[in-house]
Amino acid sequence: MTRKYDVMAAGHLCFDVIPSFPDTGARLIGDLLRPGKLVHVDDAMMSTGGPVSNTGIGLKILGSKVVFTARVGADDFGRMTMERLRRSGNADGIRVMKGSTSSYTVALAPPGIDRIFLHNPGTNDVFGAEDLKPKLIEQCRHFHFGYPPLMRRMYSDEGRELEKIFKIAKKAGATTSCDMALPDPASTAGKAPWKKILTRILPYVDIFLPSVEEVLFMLERETFLKLKAKHQGSDLLDVLHAEDYSRLSGKLLELGSKMTSLKSGRRGFYFRSKAKDTFSGLGAAQPGNPDNWSGRELWCPAFLCKKVASATGSGDSSIAGFLHAYLKGLDLEVCLKAANGLGWQNIQVLDAVSGIKNWKDTQAFLRRNPPLEDLALDQAPGWTWDKAFKMWHGPNDSSPTPVRRVRS
Repeated sequence: MTRKYDVMAAGHLCFDVIPSFPDTGARLIGDLLRPGKLVHVDDAMMSTGGPVSNTGIGLKILGSKVVFTARVGADDFGRMTMERLRRSGNADGIRVMKGSTSSYTVALAPPGIDRIFLHNPGTNDVFGAEDLKPKLIEQCRHFHFGYPPLMRRMYSDEGRELEKIFKIAKKAGATTSCDMALPDPASTAGKAPWKKILTRILPYVDIFLPSVEEVLFMLERETFLKLKAKHQGSDLLDVLHAEDYSRLSGKLLELGSKMTSLKSGRRGFYFRSKAKDTFSGLGAAQPGNPDNWSGRELWCPAFLCKKVASATGSGDSSIAGFLHAYLKGLDLEVCLKAANGLGWQNIQVLDAVSGIKNWKDTQAFLRRNPPLEDLALDQAPGWTWDKAFKMWHGPNDSSPTPVRRVRS
């Protein structure tokens, strides 16, 4: 059956206000923001935010046919959100609730300082299965849901409402994917039983697309907290080893997902999948070449970026690149390059979508073979370098063994 839309982008939706900070040389937030101080900022970028917008609009720009599904309030932020989404795709799945407050975020991203988000979850906290339109999902090849940790009903009651949502999508015949967010460990969301939630939902999530830090927190909370304390709260990208990625991804596949990423920012896009015999239940969007996608473990280095404007929504953008290439039936290696290409485009600008290029221009960028960040996996047991595709094959990869890179 031919489906009208390629993707339904569902879940968390907000309105982003992003002030632009001049580079003062400050590298600690306390040097910039202090009580009683007037902080000079430049123009503010205003856009829709969250994965419904970031991933959905990214997919639309690339050429996918997209329908959005979320809740907003009948207020100013809600009206501005709807105006932008209607220009970018089909907003028939957006439910407007009178008397409710739309979600909004003020994103503070001074140069050289990690991002700070001031976030009101608003209508995201009350989004539930009743907001889905199964007949609309039946017109979509793929159903993507993002940021359950920022939506109260999704992590309450051990994730039963989130499970219900994915069951509806699977019943409608769509292939499914899910993106996560990293909650504050001290918050209600951070205290939710995430391993139980993943156990509940992953049998219905075909392609799980979290970051490595999110998975470590959800599956091995004590290890996450100990490493955070040891490294004074900094991100753990340079702390975790290749064997950690293999261990964590293996646990996710055991819990039921057929494919999983472990997004890693400047360290690139890690991917692992099950054997081909598990693909029968994928739904309307099957891999173009199942043999190429089955039993894989690949890690594609990120493209080198000398100056980051903002990393807001970079993970969402990388997912847009990945899913668009997947839905075009392209091989895994091409999809991983597309994921990193969209992530690179995203970090060139302050907001999450204005830097994204169409598919033709994205492919032209990739054909130029831009320089890569060095993953330095030479000493990781079982990892080998693929000269042709310029990515690493892991010890669980079923493809022919590539040639190990010789470091200069």
